[in-house]
Amino acid sequence: MITAQTVSDNLEKLREQSPLVHNITNYVVMNSTANALLSIGASPVMAHAPQEMEAMAGIASALVINIGTLSEEWVEGMLIAGKKASERGIPIVLDPVGAGATPFRTKTCHTIIKHCKPTIIRGNASEIMALISSEVKTKGVDSTQSSEEALEMAKTLSQETGAVVSISGPTDFITDGEKVISIKNHIPLMPKVTGMGCTATTITGAMAAVCENQLEAAAYAMSIMAVAGEMVTPKAQGPGSFQMHFLDALNNMKSKDISKYLKL
Repeated sequence: MITAQTVSDNLEKLREQSPLVHNITNYVVMNSTANALLSIGASPVMAHAPQEMEAMAGIASALVINIGTLSEEWVEGMLIAGKKASERGIPIVLDPVGAGATPFRTKTCHTIIKHCKPTIIRGNASEIMALISSEVKTKGVDSTQSSEEALEMAKTLSQETGAVVSISGPTDFITDGEKVISIKNHIPLMPKVTGMGCTATTITGAMAAVCENQLEAAAYAMSIMAVAGEMVTPKAQGPGSFQMHFLDALNNMKSKDISKYLKL
């Protein structure tokens, strides 16, 4: 059962273990997601060259694959790292950024799912729906659907792939195809800051590294994002100050903050 106390306990566990999270992620967010991992207590490495993928995935505690800025070489690296991580049995988190926007993105996601078998897929509503239905389109990398609309397709995606599916939105939903956990902290400024979804994905990777139950790990990560957003909102004057204070909130978050703000 997910409670404020179990979120707090697993955050402390993450800070104690400081897992190495290997990120193959996009140019837009490398700095912000690395800082988020450091702030929460994890250890980030950003690496994408195919020549070092097998070695890097061989020492990491979790692998995060984010398709935000794709190239053929990067896809090659993703597949090498994903196969190695799958062989080792470490968590693999896929962020299907912009799936449904172009055939290349959607095809790449399906290829990664087939060959790497991610343990968690985390995206916005349109991205998750696009992995099930070719009729769903995204607005660049932004969602055109609500998380509620995506829930049934998320369950189907989970059942078909064996991965936990985590949908971000005003209400976040995390499902293993049967169970559903919802987090109802609505943070209006969060969608106005680029990379917040990618930050949720990389924190999911860190939490998955220290929590064996991947459904719970994904829920803990989204809970931490929600609580940090609540902590920041009274201080933020706009997207710029929100982003600055968000890292501080990850670093300074305590059990009392989780108990105060989390809306499960």
